[in-house]
Amino acid sequence: MSGEALLRMEGLTKDFSIRSGGLGRSRAKLRAVSDVTLDVAPGETLGIVGESGCGKTTLGRLVLRLLEPTSGRVIFDGVDITHLPEPEMRPLRQHIQVVFQDPYSSLNPRMRVRDIIGEPLGNFGYNNKDMADRVAEVMEIVGLPAEMASRYPHAFSGGQRQRIGIARALAVKPRLIVCDEAVSALDVSIQAQILNLLRDIQQEFQLALVFISHNLGVVRHISHRIAVMYLGQVVELASEDDLFSRPLHPYTDALIAAVPEPDPDAVDRQEPLSGEIPSPIDPPSGCYFHTRCPIAQDMCRTTSPEFREFAPRRWVRCHTPGEQAAGGG
Repeated sequence: MSGEALLRMEGLTKDFSIRSGGLGRSRAKLRAVSDVTLDVAPGETLGIVGESGCGKTTLGRLVLRLLEPTSGRVIFDGVDITHLPEPEMRPLRQHIQVVFQDPYSSLNPRMRVRDIIGEPLGNFGYNNKDMADRVAEVMEIVGLPAEMASRYPHAFSGGQRQRIGIARALAVKPRLIVCDEAVSALDVSIQAQILNLLRDIQQEFQLALVFISHNLGVVRHISHRIAVMYLGQVVELASEDDLFSRPLHPYTDALIAAVPEPDPDAVDRQEPLSGEIPSPIDPPSGCYFHTRCPIAQDMCRTTSPEFREFAPRRWVRCHTPGEQAAGGG
Protein backbone atom coordinates (compact mmCIF):
# COMPACT_ATOMS: atom_id res chain seq x y z
CA MET A 1 0.00 0.00 0.00
CA SER A 2 3.07 2.22 0.07
CA GLY A 3 6.26 2.35 -1.97
CA GLU A 4 9.36 0.42 -0.89
CA ALA A 5 8.29 -1.68 2.09
CA LEU A 6 10.72 -3.07 4.66
CA LEU A 7 7.94 -5.15 6.21
CA ARG A 8 4.86 -6.44 4.44
CA MET A 9 1.98 -8.44 5.89
CA GLU A 10 -0.09 -10.12 3.22
CA GLY A 11 -3.50 -11.58 4.10
CA LEU A 12 -2.41 -12.58 7.60
CA THR A 13 -4.92 -14.74 9.43
CA LYS A 14 -4.50 -16.44 12.79
CA ASP A 15 -6.99 -18.92 14.26
CA PHE A 16 -6.80 -20.45 17.71
CA SER A 17 -8.58 -23.67 18.64
CA ILE A 18 -10.18 -23.42 22.07
CA ARG A 19 -12.23 -25.79 24.20
CA SER A 20 -15.86 -24.93 24.75
CA GLY A 21 -19.08 -26.53 25.94
CA GLY A 22 -19.58 -28.73 28.99
CA LEU A 23 -16.28 -29.98 30.43
CA GLY A 24 -14.53 -28.42 27.41
CA ARG A 25 -15.28 -31.43 25.24
CA SER A 26 -15.92 -29.53 22.01
CA ARG A 27 -13.57 -27.22 20.20
CA ALA A 28 -14.32 -23.79 18.77
CA LYS A 29 -12.30 -21.56 16.48
CA LEU A 30 -11.27 -18.10 17.60
CA ARG A 31 -10.12 -15.93 14.71
CA ALA A 32 -7.76 -13.44 16.34
CA VAL A 33 -6.46 -11.88 13.10
CA SER A 34 -8.44 -11.90 9.87
CA ASP A 35 -6.93 -11.25 6.44
CA VAL A 36 -4.66 -8.32 7.42
CA THR A 37 -2.55 -6.69 4.71
CA LEU A 38 -0.27 -3.85 5.81
CA ASP A 39 3.22 -2.61 5.09
CA VAL A 40 5.85 -0.48 6.80
CA ALA A 41 8.51 1.53 4.98
CA PRO A 42 12.04 2.16 6.31
CA GLY A 43 11.97 5.08 8.72
CA GLU A 44 8.18 4.90 9.13
CA THR A 45 6.10 4.36 12.26
CA LEU A 46 2.90 2.40 11.71
CA GLY A 47 0.50 2.65 14.63
CA ILE A 48 -1.91 -0.24 15.25
CA VAL A 49 -4.79 0.66 17.54
CA GLY A 50 -8.00 -0.91 18.81
CA GLU A 51 -9.82 -2.09 21.90
CA SER A 52 -8.54 -4.98 23.99
CA GLY A 53 -9.08 -8.27 22.18
CA CYS A 54 -9.01 -6.78 18.68
CA GLY A 55 -5.98 -8.87 17.64
CA LYS A 56 -3.28 -6.19 17.55
CA THR A 57 -0.87 -8.01 19.88
CA THR A 58 -1.40 -11.27 18.00
CA LEU A 59 -0.56 -9.42 14.78
CA GLY A 60 2.66 -8.15 16.36
CA ARG A 61 3.62 -11.67 17.39
CA LEU A 62 3.02 -12.91 13.85
CA VAL A 63 5.42 -10.25 12.58
CA LEU A 64 8.00 -11.32 15.17
CA ARG A 65 7.56 -14.99 14.24
CA LEU A 66 6.54 -15.79 17.80
CA LEU A 67 3.36 -17.24 16.29
CA GLU A 68 2.79 -19.05 13.00
CA PRO A 69 -0.09 -17.70 10.89
CA THR A 70 -2.97 -19.89 9.83
CA SER A 71 -2.65 -18.30 6.39
CA GLY A 72 -0.98 -15.32 4.75
CA ARG A 73 2.64 -14.18 4.59
CA VAL A 74 5.14 -12.00 6.42
CA ILE A 75 7.80 -10.53 4.13
CA PHE A 76 10.82 -8.74 5.59
CA ASP A 77 13.23 -6.91 3.30
CA GLY A 78 12.01 -8.95 0.34
CA VAL A 79 12.36 -12.30 2.14
CA ASP A 80 9.30 -14.42 2.92
CA ILE A 81 9.93 -15.30 6.58
CA THR A 82 6.49 -16.83 7.23
CA HIS A 83 7.66 -20.43 7.57
CA LEU A 84 11.41 -19.89 7.41
CA PRO A 85 13.29 -22.63 9.33
CA GLU A 86 14.83 -21.33 12.54
CA PRO A 87 18.48 -21.69 11.38
CA GLU A 88 17.65 -19.38 8.46
CA MET A 89 15.44 -17.12 10.57
CA ARG A 90 17.99 -16.63 13.33
CA PRO A 91 20.26 -14.14 11.47
CA LEU A 92 17.20 -12.06 10.56
CA ARG A 93 16.14 -11.76 14.20
CA GLN A 94 18.97 -9.28 14.68
CA HIS A 95 17.06 -6.90 12.41
CA ILE A 96 13.62 -7.40 14.01
CA GLN A 97 13.45 -6.54 17.71
CA VAL A 98 10.70 -5.92 20.25
CA VAL A 99 9.92 -3.69 23.23
CA PHE A 100 7.37 -5.36 25.51
CA GLN A 101 4.56 -3.83 27.53
CA ASP A 102 5.60 -4.39 31.11
CA PRO A 103 9.06 -3.11 32.09
CA TYR A 104 8.73 -4.92 35.42
CA SER A 105 8.33 -8.42 34.02
CA SER A 106 10.25 -8.18 30.73
CA LEU A 107 13.66 -7.79 32.42
CA ASN A 108 15.40 -10.62 34.26
CA PRO A 109 15.68 -9.45 37.90
CA ARG A 110 18.76 -11.64 38.45
CA MET A 111 20.80 -9.99 35.69
CA ARG A 112 22.69 -6.71 35.82
CA VAL A 113 21.70 -4.08 33.26
CA ARG A 114 24.93 -4.54 31.28
CA ASP A 115 24.13 -8.24 30.92
CA ILE A 116 20.49 -7.62 30.00
CA ILE A 117 21.46 -5.21 27.23
CA GLY A 118 24.50 -7.24 26.21
CA GLU A 119 22.80 -10.63 26.01
CA PRO A 120 21.56 -10.24 22.41
CA LEU A 121 24.99 -8.91 21.41
CA GLY A 122 26.60 -12.12 22.63
CA ASN A 123 24.03 -14.10 20.67
CA PHE A 124 25.13 -12.38 17.48
CA GLY A 125 28.87 -12.74 17.89
CA TYR A 126 30.08 -9.56 19.58
CA ASN A 127 33.28 -9.97 21.60
CA ASN A 128 33.52 -8.69 25.17
CA LYS A 129 35.19 -5.40 24.27
CA ASP A 130 32.74 -4.54 21.50
CA MET A 131 29.87 -5.65 23.71
CA ALA A 132 30.89 -3.33 26.55
CA ASP A 133 31.34 -0.41 24.15
CA ARG A 134 27.94 -1.00 22.56
CA VAL A 135 26.18 -1.31 25.92
CA ALA A 136 27.63 2.04 27.00
CA GLU A 137 26.65 3.57 23.65
CA VAL A 138 23.01 2.51 23.74
CA MET A 139 22.64 3.46 27.40
CA GLU A 140 23.70 6.97 26.43
CA ILE A 141 21.22 6.96 23.53
CA VAL A 142 18.30 6.13 25.83
CA GLY A 143 19.38 8.61 28.51
CA LEU A 144 20.84 6.31 31.17
CA PRO A 145 24.27 7.02 32.74
CA ALA A 146 26.82 4.34 31.91
CA GLU A 147 27.64 3.82 35.61
CA MET A 148 24.15 2.36 36.09
CA ALA A 149 25.15 -0.67 34.01
CA SER A 150 26.23 -2.59 37.12
CA ARG A 151 22.83 -2.25 38.82
CA TYR A 152 19.91 -4.68 38.86
CA PRO A 153 16.45 -3.83 37.47
CA HIS A 154 14.88 -3.38 40.93
CA ALA A 155 17.02 -0.25 41.39
CA PHE A 156 15.24 1.57 38.54
CA SER A 157 11.90 3.29 38.12
CA GLY A 158 9.32 2.05 35.61
CA GLY A 159 10.34 4.61 33.01
CA GLN A 160 14.02 3.76 33.45
CA ARG A 161 13.28 0.07 33.09
CA GLN A 162 11.50 0.72 29.83
CA ARG A 163 14.57 2.67 28.67
CA ILE A 164 16.60 -0.46 29.46
CA GLY A 165 14.19 -2.49 27.32
CA ILE A 166 14.57 -0.01 24.47
CA ALA A 167 18.37 -0.11 24.84
CA ARG A 168 18.30 -3.91 24.64
CA ALA A 169 16.23 -3.75 21.45
CA LEU A 170 18.58 -1.15 19.95
CA ALA A 171 21.78 -2.94 20.89
CA VAL A 172 21.98 -5.18 17.80
CA LYS A 173 21.21 -2.28 15.41
CA PRO A 174 17.82 -3.51 14.18
CA ARG A 175 15.94 -2.14 11.20
CA LEU A 176 12.47 -2.81 12.67
CA ILE A 177 11.19 -2.64 16.25
CA VAL A 178 7.76 -3.84 17.33
CA CYS A 179 6.55 -1.87 20.37
CA ASP A 180 3.74 -3.81 22.03
CA GLU A 181 1.87 -1.46 24.39
CA ALA A 182 5.30 -0.07 25.28
CA VAL A 183 4.00 2.82 27.40
CA SER A 184 0.66 1.56 28.75
CA ALA A 185 2.14 0.49 32.11
CA LEU A 186 3.68 3.92 32.74
CA ASP A 187 2.39 7.14 34.29
CA VAL A 188 1.18 9.74 31.80
CA SER A 189 4.15 12.07 32.27
CA ILE A 190 6.59 9.18 31.82
CA GLN A 191 4.64 7.98 28.77
CA ALA A 192 5.37 11.28 27.05
CA GLN A 193 9.10 10.98 27.78
CA ILE A 194 9.28 7.44 26.38
CA LEU A 195 7.24 8.38 23.30
CA ASN A 196 9.55 11.31 22.61
CA LEU A 197 12.57 9.05 23.06
CA LEU A 198 11.18 6.48 20.62
CA ARG A 199 10.38 9.17 18.09
CA ASP A 200 13.88 10.67 18.35
CA ILE A 201 15.49 7.25 17.98
CA GLN A 202 13.28 6.40 15.02
CA GLN A 203 14.24 9.62 13.25
CA GLU A 204 17.96 9.45 14.08
CA PHE A 205 18.46 5.86 12.98
CA GLN A 206 15.69 5.67 10.34
CA LEU A 207 14.14 2.70 12.09
CA ALA A 208 10.80 1.26 11.10
CA LEU A 209 8.44 0.98 14.08
CA VAL A 210 5.24 -0.98 14.53
CA PHE A 211 3.64 0.73 17.52
CA ILE A 212 0.76 -1.21 19.10
CA SER A 213 -1.58 0.45 21.59
CA HIS A 214 -5.21 0.62 22.72
CA ASN A 215 -4.81 4.39 23.20
CA LEU A 216 -5.44 6.38 20.02
CA GLY A 217 -4.08 9.57 21.58
CA VAL A 218 -0.76 7.83 22.29
CA VAL A 219 -0.62 6.33 18.80
CA ARG A 220 -1.26 9.76 17.26
CA HIS A 221 1.75 11.21 19.06
CA ILE A 222 4.25 8.90 17.36
CA SER A 223 2.76 7.43 14.16
CA HIS A 224 3.03 8.43 10.51
CA ARG A 225 0.17 6.11 9.54
CA ILE A 226 -2.42 4.42 11.72
CA ALA A 227 -4.24 1.11 11.21
CA VAL A 228 -7.44 0.74 13.23
CA MET A 229 -8.39 -2.85 14.16
CA TYR A 230 -11.73 -4.29 15.23
CA LEU A 231 -12.37 -7.98 15.93
CA GLY A 232 -9.24 -9.06 14.09
CA GLN A 233 -9.84 -6.93 10.99
CA VAL A 234 -8.22 -3.68 9.91
CA VAL A 235 -11.17 -1.33 9.39
CA GLU A 236 -9.26 1.83 8.46
CA LEU A 237 -5.75 2.79 7.39
CA ALA A 238 -4.66 6.39 6.88
CA SER A 239 -2.02 8.95 7.69
CA GLU A 240 -2.23 10.45 11.16
CA ASP A 241 -3.43 13.80 9.75
CA ASP A 242 -6.09 12.28 7.52
CA LEU A 243 -7.37 9.90 10.17
CA PHE A 244 -7.99 12.63 12.73
CA SER A 245 -9.19 15.31 10.33
CA ARG A 246 -11.77 13.07 8.60
CA PRO A 247 -12.22 9.52 9.88
CA LEU A 248 -14.03 7.33 7.36
CA HIS A 249 -15.10 4.44 9.59
CA PRO A 250 -17.62 5.00 12.41
CA TYR A 251 -15.47 2.93 14.76
CA THR A 252 -12.53 5.26 14.16
CA ASP A 253 -14.80 8.22 14.76
CA ALA A 254 -15.91 6.73 18.07
CA LEU A 255 -12.31 6.11 19.17
CA ILE A 256 -11.42 9.71 18.36
CA ALA A 257 -14.42 10.89 20.38
CA ALA A 258 -13.03 9.02 23.37
CA VAL A 259 -9.66 10.82 23.23
CA PRO A 260 -9.58 13.51 25.95
CA GLU A 261 -9.89 17.01 24.48
CA PRO A 262 -7.82 19.67 26.28
CA ASP A 263 -9.89 22.52 24.79
CA PRO A 264 -13.02 23.01 26.97
CA ASP A 265 -14.74 24.88 24.13
CA ALA A 266 -14.20 22.10 21.58
CA VAL A 267 -17.33 20.62 20.02
CA ASP A 268 -17.67 16.87 20.53
CA ARG A 269 -17.91 14.84 17.35
CA GLN A 270 -20.23 12.22 18.83
CA GLU A 271 -20.85 10.23 21.97
CA PRO A 272 -18.04 7.78 22.79
CA LEU A 273 -18.63 4.19 21.73
CA SER A 274 -21.00 2.17 23.91
CA GLY A 275 -21.78 -1.52 24.14
CA GLU A 276 -19.59 -4.58 24.41
CA ILE A 277 -17.30 -5.88 21.71
CA PRO A 278 -18.78 -9.14 20.31
CA SER A 279 -17.11 -12.46 20.93
CA PRO A 280 -14.45 -13.35 18.33
CA ILE A 281 -15.59 -16.97 18.68
CA ASP A 282 -19.00 -16.04 17.27
CA PRO A 283 -18.65 -12.70 15.43
CA PRO A 284 -21.72 -10.98 13.97
CA SER A 285 -22.79 -11.63 10.39
CA GLY A 286 -22.07 -8.99 7.77
CA CYS A 287 -20.01 -6.10 9.09
CA TYR A 288 -18.54 -7.05 12.45
CA PHE A 289 -19.17 -3.53 13.76
CA HIS A 290 -22.86 -3.27 12.90
CA THR A 291 -24.02 -4.26 16.41
CA ARG A 292 -22.46 -1.05 17.80
CA CYS A 293 -22.61 1.19 14.75
CA PRO A 294 -24.80 4.33 14.91
CA ILE A 295 -25.31 4.38 11.12
CA ALA A 296 -25.74 0.65 10.42
CA GLN A 297 -28.02 -0.22 7.50
CA ASP A 298 -29.65 -3.47 6.40
CA MET A 299 -26.74 -4.42 4.14
CA CYS A 300 -24.34 -3.96 7.06
CA ARG A 301 -26.11 -6.79 8.88
CA THR A 302 -25.87 -9.24 5.99
CA THR A 303 -22.88 -8.33 3.80
CA SER A 304 -19.27 -8.04 4.90
CA PRO A 305 -17.64 -4.90 3.46
CA GLU A 306 -14.38 -5.16 1.55
CA PHE A 307 -11.22 -3.41 2.67
CA ARG A 308 -10.78 -0.96 -0.20
CA GLU A 309 -8.87 2.16 -1.15
CA PHE A 310 -11.54 4.83 -0.83
CA ALA A 311 -9.13 7.66 -1.69
CA PRO A 312 -5.37 7.78 -2.35
CA ARG A 313 -3.70 6.05 0.61
CA ARG A 314 -7.05 5.98 2.48
CA TRP A 315 -8.24 2.42 3.09
CA VAL A 316 -11.51 1.57 4.79
CA ARG A 317 -13.76 -1.42 5.48
CA CYS A 318 -17.21 0.16 5.41
CA HIS A 319 -20.26 0.21 3.11
CA THR A 320 -20.86 3.94 3.74
CA PRO A 321 -17.46 5.44 4.59
CA GLY A 322 -17.39 8.98 5.94
CA GLU A 323 -21.12 9.32 6.61
CA GLN A 324 -20.78 9.47 10.38
CA ALA A 325 -18.03 12.11 10.20
CA ALA A 326 -20.05 14.12 7.70
CA GLY A 327 -23.12 13.91 9.87
CA GLY A 328 -21.17 15.04 12.94
CA GLY A 329 -20.25 18.37 11.32
